Amino acid sequence: MQNREGETGELAVIYDKRDRFMAVGMYEAESPIRLRILHVGKPMTIDRDWWLEKARACLAKREGSIIQPGTDGARMIQGESEGFPGLVADRYADTLVVKIYATSWLARWEEIEAVLREVFAPKFLVLRMSRNVIAYTQKYAIAEGFCGEPGEEIVVFSENGLRFESAVLKGQKTGFFLDQRNNRARVETLAKGRDVLNVFSFSGGFSLYAARGGASSVTDLDISAYALDSAARNFSLNSNNYQISKVKRHAVQADAFKWMDETRENYDLIITDPPTLAKRESERAGAIRAYQHMNAAAISRLRLGGVLVAASCSAHVSSDDFFRTIQETAQASGRTWRELWRSGHAADHPAAFREAEYLKAVCIEFGR
Repeated sequence: MQNREGETGELAVIYDKRDRFMAVGMYEAESPIRLRILHVGKPMTIDRDWWLEKARACLAKREGSIIQPGTDGARMIQGESEGFPGLVADRYADTLVVKIYATSWLARWEEIEAVLREVFAPKFLVLRMSRNVIAYTQKYAIAEGFCGEPGEEIVVFSENGLRFESAVLKGQKTGFFLDQRNNRARVETLAKGRDVLNVFSFSGGFSLYAARGGASSVTDLDISAYALDSAARNFSLNSNNYQISKVKRHAVQADAFKWMDETRENYDLIITDPPTLAKRESERAGAIRAYQHMNAAAISRLRLGGVLVAASCSAHVSSDDFFRTIQETAQASGRTWRELWRSGHAADHPAAFREAEYLKAVCIEFGR
């Protein structure tokens, strides 16, 4: 790499000690991650055509397999794993929400916005930024929100025939958690005739799938009144479905850990899907203890033949560590148990390298 201080967004070329080309990336003066790699291998020209090719490849992976009748919500670009380090793009119906986690994209936003519009052809485009990026928006004269024509702040989209709302301007992440779609579908197949508890329920995704799957009742547990209200609206959006309209639905606003320790209610299917419990490596041990605590409480509330679906989105807790923790917790319960399935990343959330892996879930059935 050239030995000088560059401007954020500039392309930097890296050579080895024999002056052989190694990689090219975007330089970022404001970040502890000074360089975000775009390409390795043989020399390559990084220009508009290069970005178009990358974006079209992302679209091609999703057309017909992920985006299809009954589903118009999906992640369209998955950051580093698809050649866009520090940038994700989620589609909700006719709205594309782009969230950037690196200031390098601010310096190149005009070029990238044009590429995204050409490839994905959204009617509306929303720009969201992480906190570290927002601090530099004044310097680049770019603001969060709709780029161009304004659309609705709450967008309704479809996922496997169910309708959900996404708060595209102010919701968490890009407005909805699209990454659990496959696991929500798995829960649907487990729910018939069961009383279901959805812990850390957010906007009720798992609960809606369980209701459509024939659950006797669903209980949403979340500390956020806003999340519970969103879940109620999502149920209303799908009230034309007979199974969903007839299910007994309960909402509990409480701290999930405290409530699970104190409740005496029993269930047939419990889903535990907390927000990330380890945002940095130093929090890893505490996160593992928290997963153990929460899932031990869940197992104690399961009836005979009950099922636990335990999920984690903490990148600093590896799949091996998480699965081992849940297995050890199941063993410590003194109950008979068998693992039904494990899962990782969905096709629209690829993880191309170990550090990008964050999502994992396991399903266990319990006997006596």
